[in-house]
Amino acid sequence: MTKFRLDRNAFKAQTAHEAANHAIYYKNKHWTERLAIATYLNSVAYNYPIDSPPHLDRTRFSARGRN
Repeated sequence: MTKFRLDRNAFKAQTAHEAANHAIYYKNKHWTERLAIATYLNSVAYNYPIDSPPHLDRTRFSARGRN
């Protein structure tokens, strides 16, 4: 099992207000960069390789029209 260590150089001390106000940073990014960040965060959260996302099991889902 890999031991993870906190890289203390990657973080900075800031107030709660500064930490919560990160939307400005992402709004200044291009939409493709934001999509790449979201893809990376999903791969970390759901534990799959970023270059090989899981596929939808289409036998479990179906689409039908509304009448």
